[in-house]
Amino acid sequence: MKKVLGWILLFLLVFWIGTNPGPAADVFRGIFDGIVGIFSNIGTFFTELFRR
Repeated sequence: MKKVLGWILLFLLVFWIGTNPGPAADVFRGIFDGIVGIFSNIGTFFTELFRR
C-alpha cells in the first residue's frame, strides 16, 4: 500500500512540475534557499562557538 501511494505521489509531483513549471521552480527554489540558510547558520554557530 505504501509503495502504491508513493508512486501516485511521485506521478502527481511530476505532473504538477510539467504543467506548472514556474510555480514549481519557485517552490523548489524556496526549499533550497531554506536548506542553504540552515547550513549557513550552523556554520556561523560553530564559527562563533570556537572563536570565543
